[in-house]
Amino acid sequence: MLISLSAFFLVAGAVFFLAGTLGLLRFPDVYTRLHALTKADNLGLGLMVLGLMLQAESLAAAGKLLFIWLLLLAASATAGQLVASWAQGKGIAPWRR
Repeated sequence: MLISLSAFFLVAGAVFFLAGTLGLLRFPDVYTRLHALTKADNLGLGLMVLGLMLQAESLAAAGKLLFIWLLLLAASATAGQLVASWAQGKGIAPWRR
């Protein structure tokens, strides 16, 4: 039961990573691509970490996985902000229909 729940979270995380990649390839401008990539990848990574935490051998290993996920959330938000600020500074306008 625990392994199948872990597998579910791992597969769901992979699906969100795939959705973020598709958003990166399909969306029209840097801002929408950035939004799709950061949101989907953060959720995908969270689901994968949850799936791996269920398989962790100790509470310390699960805590380390959680800590890594939190660090990557902060890094992703910072990188997204930097890319968006750079694009705005270069005068790249958001896509309008």
